[in-house]
Amino acid sequence: MDWLTTVDHKKIGILYLIAGGFFFLIGGLEAILIRTQLMYPDQKIFVGDTFNQLTTMHGTTMIFFAAMPLLFAFMNAVVPLQIGARDVAFPFVNALGFWLFFAGGVLMNTSWFLGGAPDAGWTAYAPLSSIIDPDGKFHGVDFYVLGLQIAGIGTLIGGINFLVTIINMRAPGMTFMRMPLFTWTVFVTSILITFAFPAITVALIELMFDRLFHGAFFEASRGGNNVLWEHLFWIFGHPEVYILIMPAFGIISEVVSTFSKKRLFGYSSMVFATVLIGFLSFMVWVHHMFTTGIGAVGNSIFAIATMAIAVPTGVKIFNWLFTLWGGNIRFTVANLFATAFIPTFVMGGVTGVMLAVPAADFQYHDTYFVVAHFHYVIVGGLILSVFAGLYYWWPKMFGRMLSEGLGKVHFWLFFIGFHLTFFPQHFLGLMGLPRRYFTYMPGFGLETGNFISTIGAFLQGLGMIVFLINIIVTARKQKDAGNDPWDGFTLEWTIPSPAPEYNFKQTPLVRGLDAFWKEKMAGNKEMTPAEPIGPIHMPSPSILPFVMSLGLFISGYGFIYHHYIVSGAGLVITIISMFLRSLFDDHGWHIEPEELEEHKGGKA
Repeated sequence: MDWLTTVDHKKIGILYLIAGGFFFLIGGLEAILIRTQLMYPDQKIFVGDTFNQLTTMHGTTMIFFAAMPLLFAFMNAVVPLQIGARDVAFPFVNALGFWLFFAGGVLMNTSWFLGGAPDAGWTAYAPLSSIIDPDGKFHGVDFYVLGLQIAGIGTLIGGINFLVTIINMRAPGMTFMRMPLFTWTVFVTSILITFAFPAITVALIELMFDRLFHGAFFEASRGGNNVLWEHLFWIFGHPEVYILIMPAFGIISEVVSTFSKKRLFGYSSMVFATVLIGFLSFMVWVHHMFTTGIGAVGNSIFAIATMAIAVPTGVKIFNWLFTLWGGNIRFTVANLFATAFIPTFVMGGVTGVMLAVPAADFQYHDTYFVVAHFHYVIVGGLILSVFAGLYYWWPKMFGRMLSEGLGKVHFWLFFIGFHLTFFPQHFLGLMGLPRRYFTYMPGFGLETGNFISTIGAFLQGLGMIVFLINIIVTARKQKDAGNDPWDGFTLEWTIPSPAPEYNFKQTPLVRGLDAFWKEKMAGNKEMTPAEPIGPIHMPSPSILPFVMSLGLFISGYGFIYHHYIVSGAGLVITIISMFLRSLFDDHGWHIEPEELEEHKGGKA
């Protein structure tokens, strides 16, 4: 019951981590099944609709239900600690955001057991996604529409919450140009979420009207426009790539700096590059649509904008390299993943510039070259950084150190497996192998590349098994992590591991960039407090976020199966919960100073 009702951002971070990890394993299993089908030519293990469902669910699950929650896990676990806050701005909304995401993810994945999963691709292009089964038995795309709408509301309110938290709840002295870079990337990411998610929300509502209420937004035969979906989807979809990769940049900045024993090189330029990437990310969506016939002028404008975004990204790459240069580098598992990220992400960026040339994109488009590029950015970029962050902040989240020995086995299996999987796909794409096809003919030179690619996928799966073993082994041992196991630079390393419920006994006074490191250099073992010890206000736990999400979950099934009494009942549950939240003003509770003294650990 404690986990169902919690509004503590650290516990919600753990919930995001567990849920995101669960969906990551499901998405990984779907990927291995896809690669098993393509291991040899002319195989018929998963064919037709089943293969389409696997590719659709793999992409959708990994982007929306694995990558996003894993990043929100770090945002919850780390950002309030890095800015010296005792909580997020809206703890209740934070819990609601998690339960809405989880309800949407579960709803969509139950489609496997209820007649079939979505099969229109993770981008759900119309008119394919607006085709309705005349027999009324297949509702796969309806699950996509309703699941993403419910989860998207959770992500949107989560982004707004972190935006307000970072603006309003920084400790005294924590100016914007003293914030750690991970907090900066989360700040820009939250802005992108706030402006990008409404576009996909509008698109999904319109597709829902087309599918459930016989609308005509995307149906050309009834006066709609197929390409409208592409515009709405990619106006969201390209900022989404940066919503995913921005926090990854922040994680790499923290890890590389800590394990080089150097402050991050070019902090100001990194901040401005982050802001510029966020700004430009809204100006490049048409590079996904070069083959739709927009015309030479439109294609040229978006090609130039796409190439321009490589400049601030290059600034980040060089700053990480200069941070490592001359540093006292420790190759912990976290730093292995972080340093492996840099060349891997650069490879993904180089192929991105190739795809930014419209004439070349006509050849690369919808081949395995695009699959390789995308995975070098998202897996080689995002997932490697997620693992770096997990090994780095695990002791702060759980009070235990993950095994470095098992971690290195995990790293090498996953890293080698990743490159074996996706490097050959560049050449398969250049040879003309289309993506999303469930088979290919023998005798065209495609066998070797596909075979190697599948072996790599199995190696990545093996690496994940080692990581799960590491988690189990670590969970069975006593808590062994001190406040500051890595000799870190930022405020999260000034408090006990795991952090107490109230985070900081006394709000710290920040006197410079890399606040804790500055105090260490001045000979201080603790942060200077900005306030005397006093009672600390805490928010009350609540079951309402879970109940509100459950109501929308039930309502989703009602809409999918056209049982509007069920959908109405679900909405009533949600509205009553909202009413109760508004009617009863909960003032929370206080931890008194004498209770604080009972907790172990010194001042903040």
